[in-house]
Amino acid sequence: MIAPRRPGRGASFNARGDSPARRPILWTAAEVALATGGDVGSVDWQASGVSIDTRTIQAGDLFVALKGPRLDGHAFVADAFKRGAAAAVVARHGRGATFDARGVKPARVPEGLGPDAALVRVADTQVALEGLGRAARARADARVVAVTGSVGKTGVKEALRHVLSRQGSTTASVGSFNNQWGVPLSLARMPSDAAFGVFEIGMNHAGEITPLVKMVRPNVAVVTAIAPVHIEFFPSLEAIADAKAEIFFGVETGGAAVLPAENPYYARLVASARAAGVERIVTFGAVDRPEVTVRARNFELHADGSNVEAEVAGRRIAYRLGLAGRHWVANSLAVLAAVYALGADVAAAAAGLADVPAMKGRGERHRVAIGAGAFLLIDESYNASPASMAAALAAAGAVAPGPGGRRIAVLGDMLELGGESAAHHAALSGPLREARFDLVFTTGPHMAMLAKSLPPAMRGGHAESAASLAPVVVAALRPGDVVLVKGSAGSRTGTIVQALLVPPANNGA
Repeated sequence: MIAPRRPGRGASFNARGDSPARRPILWTAAEVALATGGDVGSVDWQASGVSIDTRTIQAGDLFVALKGPRLDGHAFVADAFKRGAAAAVVARHGRGATFDARGVKPARVPEGLGPDAALVRVADTQVALEGLGRAARARADARVVAVTGSVGKTGVKEALRHVLSRQGSTTASVGSFNNQWGVPLSLARMPSDAAFGVFEIGMNHAGEITPLVKMVRPNVAVVTAIAPVHIEFFPSLEAIADAKAEIFFGVETGGAAVLPAENPYYARLVASARAAGVERIVTFGAVDRPEVTVRARNFELHADGSNVEAEVAGRRIAYRLGLAGRHWVANSLAVLAAVYALGADVAAAAAGLADVPAMKGRGERHRVAIGAGAFLLIDESYNASPASMAAALAAAGAVAPGPGGRRIAVLGDMLELGGESAAHHAALSGPLREARFDLVFTTGPHMAMLAKSLPPAMRGGHAESAASLAPVVVAALRPGDVVLVKGSAGSRTGTIVQALLVPPANNGA
C-alpha cells in the first residue's frame, strides 16, 4: 500500500527516506503507478524531477531507463541511484533475463541493485514516459503553447519562457528537447500548479509531429516559418509546410494557431489550420496588411538589438529587443502573437523582450582577450540552414570591427539539404559579401563549394574537419576582429568555438 505524500515544505525523498533536495514534490509513487500502469512495489518514495540521463540527473529525480539506438538506460540505473535518484522506471523483462522452472520470465533487476530497490516495473519505458507526460498535461491547469517551424522555434520558445515567467509559474522544454524523448520528458517535468507551459516540437520526417502534439494538447500552436530545412527528406517545401501543419491537429477546442504572415506558405498553413478545426487564426509579420494581428510598423536594427514599434490587434506598442538581427524582430512578433492568443499581458511581455538572454550556440556573444586587445566571438554553432545562416550573417554584418579588426566567418556544413546542398552552400557568397565579411574559413565537404565560389581575397582557409580548422582560425585572429562561427550540429563547429574561447595569449601580437 502506498502512503500519502510526506509533509514538508517542498522536500523530496528517495527510497532511503533521505531528503536530498528542497525541491517541490513532482510525483509520488502512487501517481507514477497510475500514469504508467507500472508496479511500484511496497517501497514508498516521492520524486522532485524526472530524468533520462544520469550525466545531468539531480538528487530526488525519477530516472526513466530508455533504450535508444546506441545505449540502453538500464545499464545506468545503479549509477542513477548512486547520484541520488528517488526511483527508476525499468522494463519488466529484458535481455539476459532467465526463466524459472515454470517457464516464467521473471522481472529483471538491473545490475548493481538489491531486490528492494525503488523500481517502477513497466512493459515499455518509452510508453511509460509518454504516460507520465500525458498525466502531467491532464492534471495541470496551465495555458500551453506548442512551437514548431523550420527556423526560430527554439528562440521563440525561450523568449516565451522568459516573458511568461514574469506573469506566472512557467515550465518549458530544456534546450531543443523536441523529439519523441524530449517532448514527453518536458511534459513530465511540468508541475501541477504551472500557469504556463511552452513546448517545442520538431521533426525531420512527415508524421512525427502528430503524436507529439496530441500529448502536448496546446491552447496555442505557433509556426515560426517554413524554409528549406531537412529538405533531404521531403519532395518539396509544400511538403515541409504540411508536415509542420500537423501541429494544428492537437490544438485544444477554442485554441488558436499563430502563423507567419510574411511566409510564402502562409495561405497553405491557414487552410491546414482550418481543416484541423482551429477557428482562431492569429498572424504576425513586418507587413502592413490590416488582417495581420501583430505587425511591425517600424523597426531600427542595431548591432546589439533593435527598437520596434508594433501594433497588436490595433494597439500600438513600442519596445526594445535585446537580441540582434531582423530575424529576431520576426521572432519577437511571434512571441507577442502567442502571448496575445493566450490572453496574457502583451505589454508586459513586450517589456520583457529587452533582456531575453542569448542562448549558447544560438547567438551568444563573448569578448575574448587576445594580445593587447580583444576580439568578439559570436557563437552560432548549434545548428544551421540556409535561412538561419543568412540571418546570422546579416546580424554579424551590423557589428563594426574594432581598430585594425575584420569581420571573419567560420562556417561548417549545412546538413540534410539533399540534392540542393551544393547550390545552397555556394549561394552563401552573396550574403557574405553583402554583410562585408573580410575572411571566410570553411570546413566540411559541402562548404568546399562555398570556398570555391568566394573571391580569392576572402578565402581564409578550408579543412575537412572542424578540429583541423580550429588552429588555423586561432592563428589568424587579431584584436578588433568580429568572428562568427556557425554550422549544423553534425559539422562540429562547437569545437572551434571552444578553441577560440582560449586562444594563445601571444596571438595577434
